[in-house]
Amino acid sequence: MAVEKVMVIGAGQMGAGIAQVFAQSGFQVKLNDIAEESLQKGLATIEKHLSRNVEKGRMDEADKTNTLNNLETTTSLNEANDCDLVIEAVVENMDVKTKVFQQLDQITPKHAILASNTSSLPITDIAAVTERPEQVIGMHFMNPVPVMKLVEVIRAIQTSDETYQTIAETAEKLNKTAVEVNDYPGFAANRVLMPMINEAVYAVFEGVAEPEAIDEVMKLGMNHPMGPLQLADFIGLDTCLYIMEVLHEGFGDSKYRPCPLLRKYVNAGWLGKKSGRGFYVYE
Repeated sequence: MAVEKVMVIGAGQMGAGIAQVFAQSGFQVKLNDIAEESLQKGLATIEKHLSRNVEKGRMDEADKTNTLNNLETTTSLNEANDCDLVIEAVVENMDVKTKVFQQLDQITPKHAILASNTSSLPITDIAAVTERPEQVIGMHFMNPVPVMKLVEVIRAIQTSDETYQTIAETAEKLNKTAVEVNDYPGFAANRVLMPMINEAVYAVFEGVAEPEAIDEVMKLGMNHPMGPLQLADFIGLDTCLYIMEVLHEGFGDSKYRPCPLLRKYVNAGWLGKKSGRGFYVYE
């Protein structure tokens, strides 16, 4: 199946980034959100990124114009009625996501693929609430979406080979690399990344070193472009805590227990860059 029309649900940082890369690659894109204000904010973010690309010579004005012409915004899920692919990028909450998928199952054409950008929730469970489980799949983009090359493609136990192949080929058209992953808690990316971040938080908690020192060790000693605590601030400490809880609950293994300091920061509202304070203080 050829994907031509796409809807992205959720106009936040991830959703706007996903919509941008699809529009840049020539797809017709509908960016959806329940709030018009969020849509306008997401569109402004896309325009800002495109303008920066023009300034840096990565694209010309014509490419920017074409990208924006490929985009439209809507607050109605019913607009998904002619889409070949819908990608959900709403809040990381299973109840919210399953309700969205149940609605999409009734609205979208029978051939449409329904994908989730979830970073940790089971695709198998999401697929099970639809009448087309073989056409449900995970497309976990990395942040920032326009820059990062990876798309973690997660197969539910119900996902068909045809659905996987269509999504892998679509990712290639976005100039991304699709990596096939099976449906386990945290998938591959966060199963490896989040325990490392959690261990870095434990190192602060236990007084091993200050956050700056831990990040410097990982950058200079392990050749990481960003230290784990700086990365945690960028991701959002609430998101990191949530994924650790998913891992801990999913595997029942104490090695995934969230560090008490991580929980304390989240309870204090110190969520990282988005709140102005996490392991570092931001203007």
